[in-house]
Amino acid sequence: MKGLSTRNLTRRSVPGVPFVKIAKAILPTWELSLAFVTPKEATRLNTTLRKKTYTPNVLSYESSPKSGEVIICLSVAKEQAPEYGLSYPAFVTLLFIHALLHLKGERHGTTMEKRERALLARFVSIPTWPDESQPASTSARTKRRS
Repeated sequence: MKGLSTRNLTRRSVPGVPFVKIAKAILPTWELSLAFVTPKEATRLNTTLRKKTYTPNVLSYESSPKSGEVIICLSVAKEQAPEYGLSYPAFVTLLFIHALLHLKGERHGTTMEKRERALLARFVSIPTWPDESQPASTSARTKRRS
């Protein structure tokens, strides 16, 4: 892996997630930037990049070939984690995985959800998966909020 740089632009502490290992497993040859932002900044970026006005939990975009940016809003992640039946650190891990899979070219759907679950299980010890009444992945929540 070329590298992963991280910036925390919030007052929140970042959960202990193996970001480098995850990035290396999914996009080993990419140069990645990971930024943790406030809800105000996440909304501004979502409006600018996607013409959407809600506050997203995660955004990702390719900045050049084999180079990408991942933006996570920690406040939204903390608020949404229980909706997914996950701890806050596990949900932040899932958001990071979700973003990297998008950078890799994967689109929302069953295949992506299965990959997310497999990768999450590889990096986070989860005693039981969320029940089926909960959203199965970040894409389920995104679709409702769009």
